[in-house]
Amino acid sequence: MEYLINSKFVKSVFKKNDFPEEVLPTFVLVGKSNVGKSSFINALTNNKKLAKVGNSPGKTRSINYFNINNEFYLVDLPGYGYSKMSKSEKENINSLTNSFLENNSFIKHVFFLVDIRHEPTVNDRAMYDWLSEKEIPCTIIANKADKLSKSKIENSIKTIQKQLFASDDIIAFSSDNKAGVEDVILKIKNEI
Repeated sequence: MEYLINSKFVKSVFKKNDFPEEVLPTFVLVGKSNVGKSSFINALTNNKKLAKVGNSPGKTRSINYFNINNEFYLVDLPGYGYSKMSKSEKENINSLTNSFLENNSFIKHVFFLVDIRHEPTVNDRAMYDWLSEKEIPCTIIANKADKLSKSKIENSIKTIQKQLFASDDIIAFSSDNKAGVEDVILKIKNEI
């Protein structure tokens, strides 16, 4: 199996004027808190220590940049929908995320992670609608696919498509058994 080798953590960005100066094609990860974005990064790079996997949701309060082979960035955005943050923390994160998404002409593709075991949330729908409205190329990643049988995976994907009114691709993905890893890597290579 092919992985994204030569990957390294670059920086965590907490403020709008702190984005990296080096300009590279950018692949962005979005999704609610605890959907498995860090595990997704670690599965793609075959490096369990690259992105820190939190024990509880809402740990990521920054935009995290990972440089892959000096060719492109994987960028992990803070998860949304986590309720234990203060109002000001949520506002800061939302402002930072919006600034990144709206002012970044280097975004090649967004990987939109949802939990395959659950129907998309109101926040998932709002984020997907926003990405569609902005016409940002997007692939839905139905994460944690190892938790379901094959027949249930197909049904869940149909439900996700229906609930999000999605015309975009959906990839069933698992960081545990590496399902979908090659599909995601192929998609990245086709966009660079």
